[in-house]
Amino acid sequence: MKFRNPLLVVSNLEQSKSFYSKVLGLHVTVNFGQNVTLTGGICLQTKKSWLEIIEHPEEELYFGGKNTELYFEEDNFDQFIEMLEDLPEIQYVHPVKEHPWGQRVVRFYDPDMNIIEVGENMKIVCQRFLNQGLTIEQVAKRMDVPEQYIKSYCY
Repeated sequence: MKFRNPLLVVSNLEQSKSFYSKVLGLHVTVNFGQNVTLTGGICLQTKKSWLEIIEHPEEELYFGGKNTELYFEEDNFDQFIEMLEDLPEIQYVHPVKEHPWGQRVVRFYDPDMNIIEVGENMKIVCQRFLNQGLTIEQVAKRMDVPEQYIKSYCY
């Protein structure tokens, strides 16, 4: 068995396609009309067609459950944050924060209140600590990962 794609049910397909393109730089790679696949493999499915597929056309779906998120990593995190600040439609779960392992992240909602997390690329976090003069052992301890992770992932 092989996992293929995550699928998000959306209330407005055109609005969601626009959001994912404008904010995250994703584009439609496959278009089936009521379902599209974006770069990175994320699928968007219209609410109406989803309810028909699962054979519950009269059932209501609720968005914004805060129980899942899509996670992205960004090489130029500061530039991405500046771009977000220029978009008034962005609703934040929380502003930029730094996790205990040193990675900076921001979380915000898509148009259907799905949580999107964008984090600083972990390789760049490693490099930042190494550039500050920390040893591989110190970086591993700071990031709470094995030294082998630092050696293989950051070099």
